[in-house]
Amino acid sequence: MDAIRERLNQPIIAGVVGLVLGLILGWFVIGWGLWPVEWSDAAPQHLRQDLQEDYMRMAIDSYARNKDLALAKSRYEALGDGASQVLQNVEMNPQFQDLASITTFRTAVQAGAAPVAGVTPGALTPAVLTPAVSTPGVSTPTPTRQPFGATFVRVIFPILCIVVLLVGGGLVLLYILRNRKGGGARTSPPMAQAQQAPRQAEWTDYDSIGEEPPMVQFMASYKLGDDLFDDSFSIDSPAGEFLGECGVGISETIGVGDPKKVTAFEVWLFDKNDIQTVTKVLMSEHAINDESIRQRLAAKGEPIQAMPGTETVLETQTLRLMARVVDMAYGDGPLPAKSIFERMILELAVWMKA
Repeated sequence: MDAIRERLNQPIIAGVVGLVLGLILGWFVIGWGLWPVEWSDAAPQHLRQDLQEDYMRMAIDSYARNKDLALAKSRYEALGDGASQVLQNVEMNPQFQDLASITTFRTAVQAGAAPVAGVTPGALTPAVLTPAVSTPGVSTPTPTRQPFGATFVRVIFPILCIVVLLVGGGLVLLYILRNRKGGGARTSPPMAQAQQAPRQAEWTDYDSIGEEPPMVQFMASYKLGDDLFDDSFSIDSPAGEFLGECGVGISETIGVGDPKKVTAFEVWLFDKNDIQTVTKVLMSEHAINDESIRQRLAAKGEPIQAMPGTETVLETQTLRLMARVVDMAYGDGPLPAKSIFERMILELAVWMKA
């Protein structure tokens, strides 16, 4: 959950997630769920095939009864270009209808059609139709005034969605371009600030103080708000052989809410030749003086008060690690004084034991 929250704090990812959620909300929830599209006043040519055949049978029965040629033609032409095929389907399967009535209806409605070689009126073959001509008997749907709600859903709402998407996309593009050009003052996320801090930190020069240089040397940096802080480093020999790992992570927090209020860190050393991982706990002044916190954290490792320049050694069967507090600062707030860390930079130097 913390990893997801950290990802969503990145503007680009948050913008993409917002865009996807907006499309889902507009398309599926609103478009299909709350206000789905409703069709009305559809022409007979838009009906299913079986319903078109039912419509044709009713037109044949009506003509057989009232002999209204204009009405028969208008109903026939209402089925559009597929009218001849529908009539042929009815002829092929007359069911309860009189075949003579079907033939009479075909002859009447196709009386003005151009003759086709080998085709006679009433034959069970598709007839060639003349273009549909409007006649007084045609029942043409008349447009009705749509209520404002329907107009909003069908016209205004899609336009608003497009505008929002364009504005959102423009903002994301502007953010990317500003970052590439380095323009505009901005505050880096805590994790980014923590990653930049070691570049400015002073590394220990063991040669200058007459000590053997370490095999490997690392710098771990924490900044308040970096709730996922957990730096780990691989320890390899000069020949590239994996020897173990070391790292620093959050050991204890106090208070509630975000960001996490860190009051203790744990430094650890893993040796592939040792069955036990060695851990020590760097505690704030408040934490080390609080009996309950100190006793609880003592189970994780030796408690040590963190102060600028504090050094502590962790040893395993074949490795020795020196952890040094390069820089640190306490944060302000309603919690007890000197209880939470605003920042912490630790140098980890590792040697092979003789």
